Amino acid sequence: MNYCKLNIRSALLCGLLGVILNAQEPQTPPKAVPAKSTQNPSTPAIPPELRTLMGLPPAENPEAVARGNKDFVANCAFCHGSSATGGEGGPDLVRSVLVLHDEKGDKIGPVILNGRKTMPKFPFTQTQIEDISSFLHSQAQAKANRMSYEIHNIVTGDSKAGQAYFASNCQSCHSATGDLAGVATKYDPVALQSRFLYPKTFSWPGMPQVGPKPKPVKVKVTLADGQTFTGTLKHVDDFSVGLYDSDGEYHSWLRDRNPGMKVELQDPLAGHAELIQKYSDTDMHNILAYLETFK
Repeated sequence: MNYCKLNIRSALLCGLLGVILNAQEPQTPPKAVPAKSTQNPSTPAIPPELRTLMGLPPAENPEAVARGNKDFVANCAFCHGSSATGGEGGPDLVRSVLVLHDEKGDKIGPVILNGRKTMPKFPFTQTQIEDISSFLHSQAQAKANRMSYEIHNIVTGDSKAGQAYFASNCQSCHSATGDLAGVATKYDPVALQSRFLYPKTFSWPGMPQVGPKPKPVKVKVTLADGQTFTGTLKHVDDFSVGLYDSDGEYHSWLRDRNPGMKVELQDPLAGHAELIQKYSDTDMHNILAYLETFK
């Protein structure tokens, strides 16, 4: 009986998700939103039925959100940031426990009206407080909703520092005027960052190839008797190794049945795998800033 109930609930969730994914017209965003929101206006709103099943609170009134956004940006953005995620000395309100438990301004209202520590008092009306509450809750919901997540500008590094890093670590394989010429016009910043951090893409039968097809990994297998085999790697793990030789013939060996066997890989992307263990956050931002100059 419990199994049947679970299947019915799963079917209902899948059906509602299908409605979202197949929706033809996105929800119209508020007309005036001075702050840069994380909500993607092209993403359909979650239906009330699904919000209930997912344990989410009701969606905020978009008109109240727009009004609250305007009041918040005009009076609070200097300290808390225009998207309420923190600013010049003010904490992140999107993750605030006080905001999380607030209902129509009942928790944040006293703070707004009375001030707190370095925060001054604001003579807002009850309607303004409720509107700001709606805005803050909409920001929190947008952060929690993966379907509405939108990445903003990530090109924040120092291009000259990135150029120096590139010269020391990448220039032996890549060139700004050779293989990477114009790469910044081929990929947007998010995709470009992903490509240099994780250049190897994986696909399985039936899946479309994402990004350029990676160069094959070459392998040399030397058996204990000195016999060698070279070719394109098919697979390798702790138990076996397989390859295709230059004639297209397949060879494979079980490691435990071939003691003393030596396996040498020649992976053209091995350098990237080594660097990912060494990059600092600053290095990543600087390299991206430099790669963005390859127009």
